[in-house]
Amino acid sequence: MTRLGPLPRDEWDAETIAAFSPRENRLPPPNNAIDLLARHPALAKSFMRYNAYTLNRSTLPVAVRELAVLRVAWRRRSRYEWAQHVEMAREVGITDAEIEEVRTGAPTLLNRVVDELIDRSDLTDETYRKIAAELGDDRRLMDLVFTIGTYTLLAMAFNTFRLPLDDGVSDEGFDDAFGAET
Repeated sequence: MTRLGPLPRDEWDAETIAAFSPRENRLPPPNNAIDLLARHPALAKSFMRYNAYTLNRSTLPVAVRELAVLRVAWRRRSRYEWAQHVEMAREVGITDAEIEEVRTGAPTLLNRVVDELIDRSDLTDETYRKIAAELGDDRRLMDLVFTIGTYTLLAMAFNTFRLPLDDGVSDEGFDDAFGAET
């Protein structure tokens, strides 16, 4: 059961609309995460600007970003985040086998990075050296850590408020490991 649900679009006021599209005064497409943020326009405005960077301007390869986000969603048991990003991952060419590696915790370097950051809020020296070498760029390394942190925060919010899935979005494979009460 939803604790704090998306704000219905017919309840959005001018401040709320401006938080999402300050120049056009246009509503973004329906999305429960956006509609949840609409309950707090000042937070929405700040967060959306930052999150637009992680989604659209980050130096990370898109596949790395999506695999990291999926691992965060899986580890944090965020049904909403998982459902959204499985679709996005497939759109950028991530295979079902790669998604299964995320689900099973296969010993990939990226899974290890996400797991260590979630478990320790830090990386071991060995993991740090390996991911720094693989990414080959300080900015990519920073973007990876900030992306993992951002989606960990979102998972907390989505789980705490029991955000429902968007219409037509599937959480395929999610209940396979966690059951219906996650």
